Amino acid sequence: MNPIEDLAPKGVWKNFYALTQIPRPSGHTEKVAAFLVDFAQKNGAEAYIDEAGNVVMKKGATPGYEDRETTVLQAHMDMVPQKTKDSTHNFETDPLDVYIDGDWVKAHNTTLGADDGMGVAAAMAIIEDDNVAHGPLEVLITRDEETGLYGAFGLKAGELDAKYLLNLDSEEEGEITIGCAGGMDILCQMEYQELNVEPANMLCYEIVIKGLLGGHSGIEINKGRANANKLMARILFAVVNTKAAWLCSWHGGNMRNAIPRECEAKVLVPQAEKENFLALIEKCKNTFIEEFKDIETKGIQLTATTVESIPTKAVPQEVQENLINAILAAHDGVLRYTPSMPELVETSCNLAIINIADGKAEVITLARSSQDSMKQYLCNQYIACFSMAGMEVKLEGGYSGWQPNPKSPLVEMMANIYEKMYGTRPIVGACHAGLECGIIGVNYPEMDMASYGPTLVSPHTPNEACLIPSVERFYNFTLEILKNIPKK
Repeated sequence: MNPIEDLAPKGVWKNFYALTQIPRPSGHTEKVAAFLVDFAQKNGAEAYIDEAGNVVMKKGATPGYEDRETTVLQAHMDMVPQKTKDSTHNFETDPLDVYIDGDWVKAHNTTLGADDGMGVAAAMAIIEDDNVAHGPLEVLITRDEETGLYGAFGLKAGELDAKYLLNLDSEEEGEITIGCAGGMDILCQMEYQELNVEPANMLCYEIVIKGLLGGHSGIEINKGRANANKLMARILFAVVNTKAAWLCSWHGGNMRNAIPRECEAKVLVPQAEKENFLALIEKCKNTFIEEFKDIETKGIQLTATTVESIPTKAVPQEVQENLINAILAAHDGVLRYTPSMPELVETSCNLAIINIADGKAEVITLARSSQDSMKQYLCNQYIACFSMAGMEVKLEGGYSGWQPNPKSPLVEMMANIYEKMYGTRPIVGACHAGLECGIIGVNYPEMDMASYGPTLVSPHTPNEACLIPSVERFYNFTLEILKNIPKK
């Protein structure tokens, strides 16, 4: 037995550990979906996979609670597959290597998957425990939330009967979320004819940036952390414009909703420019370390090492200049805070993924805003910027935010329960992350919803950790909410 399974509450931690042993990166949720259906059926619940790939479970009321309104517990089954650069972990085949570090549970060199494995594990614990008091209960575990909320978008009207929805996907215990930002994926693409180069008198260097904290592109976009793609743009702008290097390839980031932690580019350097090139790299390194010394506490690592095999293809001069200029100019980070709530981010974007090689270039950005007009304004900025670089710009996967309902009877009940249990009033507000409630609410407009969860730090990064004491508070709070769901 793994020590994590002995943590309290045991039902939650046992199920969470089981989830860490099943590969479930976004886009590869078939195994975990089958596992969840089998689990529910073995514990006396109806369970099936709907047309969108979501797992739906239904369980009858505990004796004495048959007259209560139906409640749905909602979480997502996929996790963000992020790992350190030297990790050999395969998210599609390998279990996670999880461990206890003081008051925290973490994973070695990978994301932990507590976002949203803790929500799924809590729902599983309730399904298998016949002693939990609850009315008619539904569980909705959606697929591929992290890559585009596809499960929520595919959920059909009439699949659920619940009047109340408890979204178990927030990341600060003691807070109840009642609204979130909307989002839009911005895809910039182009093809180009590669330039043939003569490798004689040339050196090839691989520039690597790593060691950044990264983070969740919604809830941590306001922390001022470095974006590896933007740092690389600054480097390439310096070395290309001074004719010290020529771009061959550029790869940075791999998830639209994770602030890029690592980036690499291969460049050709004339032997006569070697010293100038290395001096510019050193200057950039020292500049970045100074700029982010109070933020990037793990330390920015910037290296340029020679590559034995010298490429014979490169990005044409006009194309490389246009791409570097556009990426350098494109907005990244917070664009505006909410005027009525200055502490809450209203509009932001994450310049998430860059791939330039083999005659193709793509830039992928996730724009977020609680105001549709500001989200469109940000998208238009990208259209203008990257169109001038000769790229085709597409907008995909757009969704509006979840608009807060401060008069929600469910939220009022939850706040009263929390205060009675823990002696303090929970914080009630909106967040800048994307939650599935607003999308689900399109087909279920009468459903009263709220989101909450245990405390997680650095989700979407290999530094992700779950605070052990917060899980018990979160779970006991959930049990008390279910016990107090109103009668029909």
